[in-house]
Amino acid sequence: MSHDLVCWRCGASLSALTLPLRRAEECPVCRSQLHVCRLCTQYDRTRPKQCREEDADEVRDKERANFCDWFKPRTGAFDAAKAAAEQQAKDALASLFGGEGPKPPGPR
Repeated sequence: MSHDLVCWRCGASLSALTLPLRRAEECPVCRSQLHVCRLCTQYDRTRPKQCREEDADEVRDKERANFCDWFKPRTGAFDAAKAAAEQQAKDALASLFGGEGPKPPGPR
């Protein structure tokens, strides 16, 4: 069964995966979990609990796999403009701090 799903994080095609997605399913490119709110048809940032389904239990981390019975993957979950802006912000932050992460405390 063919479908047009793409990864919510990187935009990679998920057409090789069969539906329904298993809870532990990961993107073959970026290894992000896929049974997540961000890939669901019910996900809506403007609604309480960021979910259109009123009977669904609240899921706090929208980017981690969950056990929601209302989960149904949606096409168009990847936003290329938002991903580019996010990467640009991360690059600017890295250049501000010399491209290095936090340094461990050194000897006193």
